[in-house]
Amino acid sequence: MAAMAAVLASPSCSSPSLSCQSSCSSRRSIFACSHRPPRSRKKSLRKGPPARKNGDEFKGVSQKRFPGRGKDERAYLPPDGSRGEAGWSQSMVFGSAGLQKKDKDLVYDLREQQFDDTGNLQDAAFLNAVVKVYCTHTAPDYSLPWQKQRQYTSTASAFMIGDGKLLTNAHCVEHDTQVKLKRRGDNTKFVAKVLARGIECDIALLSVESEEFWRGAEPLCFGRLPCLQDSVTVVGYPLGGDTISVTKGVVSRIEVTSYAHGASDLLGIQIDAAINPGNSGGPAFNDRGECIGVAFQVFRSEEAENIGYVIPTTVVSHFLNDYERNGKYTGFPCLGVLLQKLENPALRACLRVPSNEGVLVRRVEPTSAAGNVLKEGDVIVSFDGVSVGCEGTIPFRSTERIAFRYLISQKFSGDVSELGIIREGSSMKVKTVLRPRVHLVPYHIEGGQPSYLIIAGLVFTPLSEPLIDEECEDSIGLKLLAKARYSLARFKGEEIVILSQSYSTKKSYYSWRMPQLFFRLRVCTLSQPNFLQ
Repeated sequence: MAAMAAVLASPSCSSPSLSCQSSCSSRRSIFACSHRPPRSRKKSLRKGPPARKNGDEFKGVSQKRFPGRGKDERAYLPPDGSRGEAGWSQSMVFGSAGLQKKDKDLVYDLREQQFDDTGNLQDAAFLNAVVKVYCTHTAPDYSLPWQKQRQYTSTASAFMIGDGKLLTNAHCVEHDTQVKLKRRGDNTKFVAKVLARGIECDIALLSVESEEFWRGAEPLCFGRLPCLQDSVTVVGYPLGGDTISVTKGVVSRIEVTSYAHGASDLLGIQIDAAINPGNSGGPAFNDRGECIGVAFQVFRSEEAENIGYVIPTTVVSHFLNDYERNGKYTGFPCLGVLLQKLENPALRACLRVPSNEGVLVRRVEPTSAAGNVLKEGDVIVSFDGVSVGCEGTIPFRSTERIAFRYLISQKFSGDVSELGIIREGSSMKVKTVLRPRVHLVPYHIEGGQPSYLIIAGLVFTPLSEPLIDEECEDSIGLKLLAKARYSLARFKGEEIVILSQSYSTKKSYYSWRMPQLFFRLRVCTLSQPNFLQ
């Protein structure tokens, strides 16, 4: 039997050869973004989402345009896979819009902005800070990782935050090849650069170098977190026309919300103002003309209506301060534990918890720093001095309560927090370092093409959520899917490598049987991910 040799090939190859090839080594995770183009092969040629068993879904608000399609077909909302770790039972779909942000020092300026007392929005200064985003996308092909999918375009919204920068949603500029911006009342498009992407919070920071673009521009002012029933105005460039659009409503709810694009749980504002494809990334204003957040997703259901979501200024501030501190986006930290509520009095008595408080630690992630101070069976009763209720909630503002995760999301990567715990009936204080979660199967692959390796016609690639989404969950296999959904990474950099394709070669003496090899190799893990580089 001839020996199998591995040879490096160029990423620009349009078809696989008898070689070993690696492209970008950074890992990318699945995205439920409405910017995803329809697949050019297999079942992915569908123009719209397939029939769903569940009538509920999250949809984005972007306009997508494909070559050869009519103008009336620009609103495209492709399907998205459900999020395992995020705990979503509904399918999510995202769209691009636009957003803008301001602040030279990346700290909120809470000054009141001038607002037309007559209530006339036509000449309001803050409307001129909202711009239209034109983005060309080229997404990678995760099933055939040596090539890319066909290009497609989308439009979204963005807004100015000062210091030559703007804000929009991360899904609006995902896999961008070119980003251009156009101001209100102008007919010139200016090239923009993406400085940072916050996948978890679905925020992207843009910059425009042209001085002409900023001539006469007035950045937006950020307001505080609103209260229930406060008036809210959403501004952007949704479908239905080419000019700026304004919709009004009220704040319906404020709580920790699942972000479909980043598969994360962060503070969100629910509003009843209309949010349509093209609104994503656009600012939401209060009645004083201050920006209180960024429109980014909606909830569609046969049993619900008028449910839109806005990223609050607290999350935007965290993103900007993180970028200012580190020169890049480092992400939101997590505690790295699986928690259970302690509403059952018998369970609290068994754990010797004297009061109606605390949450039970069910599992500690191996990659979490909390593994050094916490263990299964501990009860967390406080976080940095704030008491944690038995339902996993903490006091919020005056008469409200909010999920315990909110406190963790306010921290930065590397921060140290003090936990009050009860262990076997004894109270104690411990400290732990907060770090971003390490995913065994990533939801997004940061930067470029996915890694792959070709040996004797066998194509190996790391398992990721985008790959699962493209290949469909039914074809992956139950055992592999369960491992991808519920297994934890034992160390940073661990990943699952699967045999994704098998090709006949002249150098092969045997005819490889794809199902057998896939079954044997699909659960292999690599301790050194750089092996694929």
